[in-house]
Amino acid sequence: MAVASRDFRELRLEQISRDFGQFHALRDVSLTVKRGEFVALLGPSGCGKSTALNCIAGLLQVTGGAIYLDDQRLDELGPEDRGFGMVFQNYALFPHMSVRRNVGFGLVTQRRPKPEITRRVDEALALVRLETQADKLPGQLSGGQQQRVAIARAIVVAPPLVLMDEPLSNLDAKLRLEMRAEIRRIHTMLGCSTIYVTHDQEEALSLADRILVMIDGQTRQIGTPEELYARPASADVAEFMGYRNLFSSATEAADGGIAVSIGGARLIGTPVGAVAARATVAIRPDDLRLTGDGPIAATVEIAEYHGRDFYAVARMADGTELYFRSDTRIASGDAVRLDAAPARVLVYAA
Repeated sequence: MAVASRDFRELRLEQISRDFGQFHALRDVSLTVKRGEFVALLGPSGCGKSTALNCIAGLLQVTGGAIYLDDQRLDELGPEDRGFGMVFQNYALFPHMSVRRNVGFGLVTQRRPKPEITRRVDEALALVRLETQADKLPGQLSGGQQQRVAIARAIVVAPPLVLMDEPLSNLDAKLRLEMRAEIRRIHTMLGCSTIYVTHDQEEALSLADRILVMIDGQTRQIGTPEELYARPASADVAEFMGYRNLFSSATEAADGGIAVSIGGARLIGTPVGAVAARATVAIRPDDLRLTGDGPIAATVEIAEYHGRDFYAVARMADGTELYFRSDTRIASGDAVRLDAAPARVLVYAA
């Protein structure tokens, strides 16, 4: 494959910060991305993930720390000298240029020979499966096709790193699923490194080799999708990773874990880090299961049919709200008993 990234070992962010006046958008963010790795920056809106990506791209200057590609310091270079590929949320295609001219634009600005431009554009279009659309204008393409053009334009210059800023947020659910698979396929075929910004945890879990969770401009956790899903390091990371049931509880020692109370019901949980007399308890809706004799008694208020299962909201006698899933049919007003395995009841310091 002629369209390929140039050789490098790693990109390093060393305690980078970015201030906007008195506002600290980024605070001491460190990350190492190896060649061939797919890393997702995940977090809620306003957490600093796009700011971090723009600092890597050179579209924003860091106000503290440094960025290195191997031994070369990058944060002192302009974006045009870093040589990274960038895929934007809104595609940023030239509407008056054909697909072929859009994809080849970076090579033209590099003053590459015309035969080389033609060859590399053809290869990039083949990689994103748009050979038959080469002479169309962007306005004649679907949203998914336009995003493929943006990806082809980013990779045709053989960048050491491809940066993607929420590239699927403007697509419908079906196209998002299709493009997720395409992005991973292209990443694997090129063997390049990718940094991918998203607020969608499912997107990050399905695409990334590692995920950096950011909250309030800071790194809260870095790990594999499996680590982030099963064992978030803190309650706020757990909340963002889908542990929608969060409760404050007193704690006491118990055989096999730590005992906590949810609306008067006693559960055994697993401590994450040091836990004191008061704690925050986190449980995924998927991990609350219906049982005939579960310790949690509640009444279903809302039951949504999701095809394979039901997603429900229930309320305990003291008003505590619970979110859970059920493989069996349930309806509003049903009395249910719920339980969760101790390993799936995570207990954090309050």
